[in-house]
Amino acid sequence: MWIVKVALDRPYTFIILALLILLMSPVTIMRTPVDIFPNINIPVVAISWTYTGLNPEEFEGRITLPYEKVLTTLVDNIQHIESTTYNGVDVVKVYLQPGASLDTANAQVTAASQFILRQLPPGEQPPEIINFSASSVPILQLGISGRGLNEQQLNDYSLNFIRPQLITVPGAVVPSPYGGKQRQIMVNMDQRLMQAKGIAPSDVLGAMTAQNSVLPSGTAKIGQSEYDVLNNVAPHTIEELNNVPIKQVDGAMIYMRDVSTVSDGFQVQTNIVRQDGHRGVLISVLKAGNASTLSVVKGVRDMLPFVATIVPPQLRMIPLSDQSVFVREAVSGVIRETVIAAALTALMILLFLGSWRSTIIIAISIPLSILSSVIILSLLGETINTMTLGGLALAVGILVDDATVTIENIERFLEEGHGLYEAILDGAAQIAVPALVSTLCICIVFLPMFFLGGVARYLFVPLAEAVVFAMLASYVLSRTLVPTLAMFLLKAKEHGHSGNVFVRFQRAFDRGFERARHGYRLLLTMFVLSRRRFVPLFLLCCLSAFLLVPWLGQDFFPSTDGGNFILHVRGKTGLRIEETARLCDLVEQSIRQKIPAGELDNILDNIGLPYSGMNTMHLTSGIIGASDADVMVTLKENHHLTANYVRDLRARLPREFPGATFYFLPADITTQILNFGLPAPIDVQFRGNDIRTSTKLAADLATQLRQVPGLVDIRVQQPMDYPTYQVDVDRTKAEQGGYAARDVGQSMLNSLSGSFQITPMFFLNWKNGVNYQLVAQTPQYRMQSIQDLQNIPINIPNSKNPEILAFKSLVA
Repeated sequence: MWIVKVALDRPYTFIILALLILLMSPVTIMRTPVDIFPNINIPVVAISWTYTGLNPEEFEGRITLPYEKVLTTLVDNIQHIESTTYNGVDVVKVYLQPGASLDTANAQVTAASQFILRQLPPGEQPPEIINFSASSVPILQLGISGRGLNEQQLNDYSLNFIRPQLITVPGAVVPSPYGGKQRQIMVNMDQRLMQAKGIAPSDVLGAMTAQNSVLPSGTAKIGQSEYDVLNNVAPHTIEELNNVPIKQVDGAMIYMRDVSTVSDGFQVQTNIVRQDGHRGVLISVLKAGNASTLSVVKGVRDMLPFVATIVPPQLRMIPLSDQSVFVREAVSGVIRETVIAAALTALMILLFLGSWRSTIIIAISIPLSILSSVIILSLLGETINTMTLGGLALAVGILVDDATVTIENIERFLEEGHGLYEAILDGAAQIAVPALVSTLCICIVFLPMFFLGGVARYLFVPLAEAVVFAMLASYVLSRTLVPTLAMFLLKAKEHGHSGNVFVRFQRAFDRGFERARHGYRLLLTMFVLSRRRFVPLFLLCCLSAFLLVPWLGQDFFPSTDGGNFILHVRGKTGLRIEETARLCDLVEQSIRQKIPAGELDNILDNIGLPYSGMNTMHLTSGIIGASDADVMVTLKENHHLTANYVRDLRARLPREFPGATFYFLPADITTQILNFGLPAPIDVQFRGNDIRTSTKLAADLATQLRQVPGLVDIRVQQPMDYPTYQVDVDRTKAEQGGYAARDVGQSMLNSLSGSFQITPMFFLNWKNGVNYQLVAQTPQYRMQSIQDLQNIPINIPNSKNPEILAFKSLVA
């Protein structure tokens, strides 16, 4: 074959090519991302709208549905749209057709969001838009705590100082912190004082807006200098905000401090994080796209010492739930098994060929084939993961054939007395076509994987590519490098007695193998002569293996024991977050009673809805409100089977807490990726215009599914019994008093949800340079009864005697 002759005539060319592969490999491997799975590149754009205080039904009708209709008009290549609407926030996920451009989709989604903005309720801000990926799962959690630091300080340092540093790590996606109390400047209105002085929430808000404006002045040229002219239109201190005048009543000026308290406070807490019972803050680090899990985690850990220099010394940042450990162990395990397979293969070659020179040639050819495949995979944008490494491990045994058959054929020609050059040329050329046919047949076996769809395609195509590229590289090397090395290492055969210990050992092994083969021949002859009895017996043994099928489980991927589990706790619908935290205390006690203290590492609680829409888009646990919580339990090394603890808790907790719902979530990175953001591997959706009928059908189906053996944690995700108070405005009576329904709604909004949604205001903290939200609201502790709701003041401009809510409406 011509390529063999070229290799023999120009041996140093192919030696240099082999060295080039060897030198390029470390650089390529270091630059190639390492992860548990290939990147599952299903194009999805996630959008989150926020409108504080708007209930889910109103939110769905006024924001979610109109926005979905606009998306179907202005965005191309939509496969389907899914949306989840919570109280005051929604998440819309746009699933695109395979191969669609995410860049184009992002631009079109942004344009659609701006187009519909004027059609949405007043005060609505543009949404948050991100690219959602199955691979975007938490790879590292940072527990933030500190002696002497309260929840407000922990959240403030995490959001404004720690997070901005962590997002500079290449490939890191860092949502807003979970837990703590989000710092903002609060105007805490006192309803009793406001009623006594004739002040309504609209008066407070109007005064704060007028007296806290950001307006530049400019410069003035006086004499030989040009001066910056400054003003105090925007107060610089909390004290100045307290001294803002509201209006003059009967000759007396009413100040902000007379009817409210302006303080450096926090917004209503909707998210609590606790580690082993102590409140703190949680920062979750995700990876973006093709980024390497190991590189991202290492980058974050390397960044922490620098971050520690810009936060108080008592603040502690403790890494938790480090998924890079699992990824590293999984990848190392595959590499270790590959090396063992290659070593055993080399040992078998040495035993059967009896030539250390031939063994070296084959041992050089196999790694170079694997490294060539890794280089090509890296150039194609693939990652080093368990699938590609598994494909390479699978290929090791196949790769032996090309080099071994070539060397064996060359050895045969040498045994026949041919010269070294002629033996190599004829031996390699003689099997070139059969080897090519064999290689192509093996490659064709993996061809159907390229026609797979969905998640399976992204998982198994890299595996097929790894095997095919290694096979093709092996064929080329067996026609070029192997003959070249054979010319340098092999030599003509010398017949007769040899004193070489390896030769004598191999000849002894051959004699033993011949005896074993002779015994096998006798056994086979006996079976052939008794075939009428042997064949039925053999088939019976083969068929009896199918008796084990009922005891064999079926799964997309084997389960793993990562030494941790996540328990989702849901209290009764509408439960306050403080009561949910108390429920989690009791659940933790039950867990500690079940799991020995020597095996329990830590328990982390994440209670309620996060503050940020970005965090809500990344939720995978099915949280819907303050009554939900995720309890993440981490075990120490050398623990008992995690599955046993999960099974026992699944049976125990519903008996101890009959009013709560419990289900377990995937805790390992493998299952989280394969679930693609869903809280369960099986998700049944009902589509219809009648939500009550769909809910009834879902409940009936759940009842039937509970009878299916093997199914656990069956539940209907959306509860329909959230407690509400209905406020009905008597429009006639309100109009007689000079009020409109809008005045009632505005007062309720400012008192219950705060003023920021409709009238956003900010306060610049000159000490740390952070702009904080300035919100006017009645504190929640002053709203603890229907009477407090009825006493909400209502006012209109130029009105001297404000009314209260109970006079103009009916609270039912």
